[in-house]
Parts: sequence; structure tokens; C-alpha cells
Amino acid sequence: MKDNKFAYGWVIKWILAAILIAAGVLLYFLAEKIVYLTTGIAIVLFSLLRIVPLMKTLKKEVLRTINLIEVIFDTIMGGLMIYVVFASGQADISDFWIKMYGFFLAVFFYARGLIYFISAHFFGEKTEGLKFWFHIACMTLGPAIFVLSLNGQQIVQTLGWLVIFIAIAGGLYLGYDGFGGFKKYREQSKRLNEEKNLNKPAPEKELPKPIQQEPEKEKEQPFVS
Repeated sequence: MKDNKFAYGWVIKWILAAILIAAGVLLYFLAEKIVYLTTGIAIVLFSLLRIVPLMKTLKKEVLRTINLIEVIFDTIMGGLMIYVVFASGQADISDFWIKMYGFFLAVFFYARGLIYFISAHFFGEKTEGLKFWFHIACMTLGPAIFVLSLNGQQIVQTLGWLVIFIAIAGGLYLGYDGFGGFKKYREQSKRLNEEKNLNKPAPEKELPKPIQQEPEKEKEQPFVS
């Protein structure tokens, strides 16, 4: 018997879409804290999730040491960003930490690009085109963000609008993707109902009963004497 299971992933996608869009709207009012918190969490995750793969795949001890120092520094920096958000409580983040946000981000990108090129040039670490251009972008973003960080409010507002756009665009994409999943769900439901109707035994038709003819009465013969 065929096992028909409906995919309800579209429900989760629609819920996540609603959360993302609501978060994007909320970002407009809480841009500073949300941007600070999102960046801090992203840096911590990026740092911690790289430790084991890096230590296992880097062959030279000096490369493992350099990358481990970068990971530790980035984790501390991201953790400090998260702490600043919660330590500020109901108050706005101070101007000092707003300016420090740009410095943190500039150091993060520039250090990542610098360590990559040191590893590739001086220690012969193999690479590919995509990684090369990505780290070129990191080396470019570092100084650019540093200049923007001189006006701390500007960098936070710029990234705030970027995060708002990503949140709303991601929510709309999930909503559209969930719509496609809902269509498949309805099509599968329709096929299942059609299969049930086809497999249902048709009612047996009763054959017409033969009409019983009454025996003809024998005609009375005239009595001849």
C-alpha cells in the first residue's frame, strides 16, 4: 500500500516568514540594539563553529596558532557586543559603544583578510578563486567601515537598513516558498482522494429477474358422446 504523507513544511515557513517580517519592522524602532546584537551573535557563531574544522585541516602548527588567536579575539569581541546590548538595559547604547561598533567590525574584516593572505603567501595554504575574491572584499570593507565608524551613528544606521531589508526580503521569500509547498500539499491531497475513489469497489448491480409466465390454461375440449 502506498504511504501518502503530507509535507507540512510550508506551515513552518509561513510562521518564520511572519517572524522575520515582524522583526524587520521592529528593527526600524530598535535599530541600534538589534544591529549590535545581531552582529555580536554572528561573529561569535562564525568564530566558534570554525575551531574544530580549522584545527583538524590546517597542517602547520604556526597556522593553527594564528587562526586560533583570531578565533579567540573575535569571540571576545562578539561577546562584548552582546554584553553591551544587555548591559544597556532600557537605555540607548552610548555614543562611545556606537563608535566602537564600527572599529570592531573594521578590525574583524581586515584581520580576516590579512590572515588569509599571510596563510596563502607565506605558508603555502591552498585556496580557490571564490575565497580569494571574498577576502579581497574583506580587506576593502575593513578600511571603508573604519572611515564610516568615525561617524558611529552613520555605520549603525546603514547596517540597520541592510538588516531590515534582509529580514523583510527573507520573510517574503519564505512566504513565497511556503506558498509553493502549500500548492504541492493540496495537489497531493487531491491525488489521494482520487485514488481512494478509484480503489473503492463499485456497487454490484442486481440482474433483472426473469419474468415468470403463468402456464396457459388448457382449453376446454367439447365433450363428444
